[in-house]
Amino acid sequence: MSATAPRKSLKDLKTRQAPQTTRLKPVEDEQVSSPVGSNSSRKHQSPNKGRKLRSRTNKRSSEGGVRRKNTSRKVTNSTPEDTEDEQESDEDEDEDAYSEPESLHSDALDDDTPLPKASKRKRVRSSASPTKTKSKANKSSPRKKPKTNHNDDDNDTQEDEEYEGPELNDGQEIVGVVVQAPKTGLVPPGQVSKNTLNFLTRLKNPECNDREWFKLHEPVFRHAEKEWKDFLEAFTDVLVDADEQIPHLPPKDVMHRIYRDVRFSNDKTPYKTGFSASFSRSGRKGIFAGYHVLIKPGNESLIAAGTWCPSKNEINTIRNNLLRSSASTTRLRSIVSAREFVDLFGKAKPHPKGERQNIWGMGDELKVAPKGVDKNHKDIDLLKCRSFAVVHKFTDEEVLDPDFKEELGRIATVMRPFVHCINDLMTIQDAGSDDDDDDDEQDGEEVDD
Repeated sequence: MSATAPRKSLKDLKTRQAPQTTRLKPVEDEQVSSPVGSNSSRKHQSPNKGRKLRSRTNKRSSEGGVRRKNTSRKVTNSTPEDTEDEQESDEDEDEDAYSEPESLHSDALDDDTPLPKASKRKRVRSSASPTKTKSKANKSSPRKKPKTNHNDDDNDTQEDEEYEGPELNDGQEIVGVVVQAPKTGLVPPGQVSKNTLNFLTRLKNPECNDREWFKLHEPVFRHAEKEWKDFLEAFTDVLVDADEQIPHLPPKDVMHRIYRDVRFSNDKTPYKTGFSASFSRSGRKGIFAGYHVLIKPGNESLIAAGTWCPSKNEINTIRNNLLRSSASTTRLRSIVSAREFVDLFGKAKPHPKGERQNIWGMGDELKVAPKGVDKNHKDIDLLKCRSFAVVHKFTDEEVLDPDFKEELGRIATVMRPFVHCINDLMTIQDAGSDDDDDDDEQDGEEVDD
């Protein structure tokens, strides 16, 4: 045929099927074609003979003399992105053409022209789009650290240098400054300093008798507490010499805590306004009569002896012994009527106005006679007592005196017969026991009422 083949459009060229290829293996008598995907043919073929043949669709036909058509596409008015997409589509079509082997045209087999070596073509994207290339490079690059403003850092550093306070957690706030223990006005162990009295004086103020205030002044309290312990340790030696029935115990076993028991009190202030300690046969606790020392500013410091509001069993035992034994009553009256005892604690009879005097006063007596006792009993004044105790007070100047513990020891010597007598009355005695201890006899004369 002399007529030329009709020209195909760009769309037909884009969608046409790629020429089909196959691999040929030469043999002695005949040629056998094998599929491209066969592994055995790949192993035995020689590098010159194992070539992929490609049909030439645009080859000049011997009959029609058709000239090969240029399949390159000219794209105008297109963006770099469109060009890249079209190139990728052509590359996909070429790979599909290599992967679908079929028998070649007979003309292609007779052609002696060496065919180009077919090799797997790698998919390479065109760099026609500099925008996308740049964006990919940014993705593959490591993440850059955010820029910091050095001016802000300098300002923060300057603020940190200006702020010297402590670091606070969430919910914390500064409530005050902790007051340190005093460095002046210190005294040797065994004495009471002015610093201790000043601290106890401030506790009398309701605004200071508060847990928040006390926490800020805890170093001052610890210093005063240590001073009080040193005083008790020195005073215990003096008291043991005055009364041999008092055991030598460490300060922690005789001193009282500064915290008040507010469970059944209308006064809810949490702290006491003085330091105190108790000494008896059993230490701070027990049913026996003993000695009580209190340091309290405002001329309220004192030393007391006896038993204060004993339980029902103990008070009934004391009254029964007074009713049964006249010797016990006589012994008690002789002790409280001694001259030295009266000089310290007052006359041995109730005060006309109900004030504290000797073992009476301060509401420690019953209004009427005890149950089963005649109201006209000769010892009704003793039988009405609910407490058997005496008290002697000191001024602040006497407390600050270096010889204050020796003065307490001297008064404890006067109190000793009274304490022993009360302890004997609290004990169940034999029916015929009327003997008194010679140690409890008073050398002084009795004072007439």
